[in-house]
Amino acid sequence: MATDFCLIMGQINPVVGDVAGNVKKIIKAVEQAKNKFNADLIVFPELTLTGYPPEDLLLRPGLIKRVNKGLKKLKKKIKSVAVLVGHPSGKVGQELYNAASLIAEGQCLATYYKQYLPNYSVFDEKRYFVEGNQSCVVEYKGIQFGITICEDIWFTAPAAQAADAGAEVIVNLNASPFRQGKGQLREVELQKRVGETGLPIIYVNQVGGQDELVFDGGSFALDARGEKIAHATKWQEGLYPITIHRQQNGILSLQGELIEPPNDLSMVYQALVCGLRDYVNKNHFSSVILGLSGGIDSALTLALAVDALGAEKVKTIMMPSRYTAQISLDDAKDMAQRLGVEHSEIAIDSLFEHFVDTLSEQFGDKPVDSTEENIQARIRGIILMAISNKSGSMVLSTGNKSEMAVGYSTLYGDMAGGFSPLKDVYKTLVYQLADYRNKILEIIPSRIITRPPSAELAPDQLDQDSLPAYDILDQILERYIAQDWCFEDLVEAGNDAELVAKVISMVDRNEYKRRQAPPGIRITDRAFGRDRRYPITSGYTVKAIIE
Repeated sequence: MATDFCLIMGQINPVVGDVAGNVKKIIKAVEQAKNKFNADLIVFPELTLTGYPPEDLLLRPGLIKRVNKGLKKLKKKIKSVAVLVGHPSGKVGQELYNAASLIAEGQCLATYYKQYLPNYSVFDEKRYFVEGNQSCVVEYKGIQFGITICEDIWFTAPAAQAADAGAEVIVNLNASPFRQGKGQLREVELQKRVGETGLPIIYVNQVGGQDELVFDGGSFALDARGEKIAHATKWQEGLYPITIHRQQNGILSLQGELIEPPNDLSMVYQALVCGLRDYVNKNHFSSVILGLSGGIDSALTLALAVDALGAEKVKTIMMPSRYTAQISLDDAKDMAQRLGVEHSEIAIDSLFEHFVDTLSEQFGDKPVDSTEENIQARIRGIILMAISNKSGSMVLSTGNKSEMAVGYSTLYGDMAGGFSPLKDVYKTLVYQLADYRNKILEIIPSRIITRPPSAELAPDQLDQDSLPAYDILDQILERYIAQDWCFEDLVEAGNDAELVAKVISMVDRNEYKRRQAPPGIRITDRAFGRDRRYPITSGYTVKAIIE
């Protein structure tokens, strides 16, 4: 090789199903890479043409026709540089593969079929694809590239096969969704592959939000010693060059730029911002609206919305009742002013009284209970949805994972909305994220963070009247929901048996509510929704153990 080889990690944000738009994005990135870096090869993420995950769009023959048309356009449009792109390959109902093709000078030089298809957690690739069974090593401008796709790199065989077939560097196309701690796991796993093969590995990941999933990018490269020599910016599209140099002894050396990743809290906050921004923009909503209560959850949701979309695209509504404290009104107004969002107040007392009067005959002499609390929540939901319908703004629900887990929420009330940014965020983490955001700039009034949380649906009401302290509740929930601890395990760990039984019962009996909740951003390894699929009707109860 006479000159150094320039490989670009093409960290882009595709839109699922928009094959034509994704092809345009690829072509634009290629032109930029040629002009700015004189690139030789641009590597794009897994299933670049369709976006990831395309889910049951893959069952539509029309999608595959669009993909084939897109591949033809890439062959026609891209000259004097090579691209490695992910795409489905084959025919619906027959053999359909998760593939990657190297395209150069108007032709496809090689196509690789993914060998390891993830079929756990949020992944169900075996529903759509057939596993490949062969390595793919392709020579381009004097370098032997071994191609792998995402899950392949988490196992020994595909990289080893590529090495045995003569690969000098392994390229791995990814659509790896974010969850807390995932970045470190990726690097550790790739270091194992480097140690096994003695080859450098280039890991290219997509960025952006897709429904409940969010992709952090963070593409990176390891040299033949397992040292990280390049790391792309998290949460941003970009083109990141790697220079490949062949030394006099024939060995390849890699050089790139290292960008330090954010800390854990920053990663979570940026994940929520990215997921919210892409959900709103990719679904073509003009703006969002939310109920601002003066509490911590709606405050954090507002901060995320403004950071994601800008203040001009966010509107807040305060809907006080007879139980709303003046400090809630003041704090909500204060925060809206700090962020410069349009803020309104719509009192609900007269509506609430009308509902109660209308239902008085049906209610009879039954005592006041959660029914009246839920009416208030549903009135607020109706108001927000009415404004949404009239204005075209999407409603953001503001509930957190702790509340969603135990059913401390009202169907068609505070659960109403098109998207739930905090759906996978435990209450204790809500407070941490609020503190984190305030350290950047104090936009959340300190009283919102320090005062005891309350739904303000009854006199002198506090969350802790109905729930355990959140630090205790959240550790029980995390172990029960994410780690599959049973009743006995939780009690043996030192938790009160009666409390454990109460929490488990609340989680189990509120599955029907969660099934009707809006989608939200997944940040943990066990989110409600695609991650955790429990039956609504079930006789598997903690009561059976106790009795």
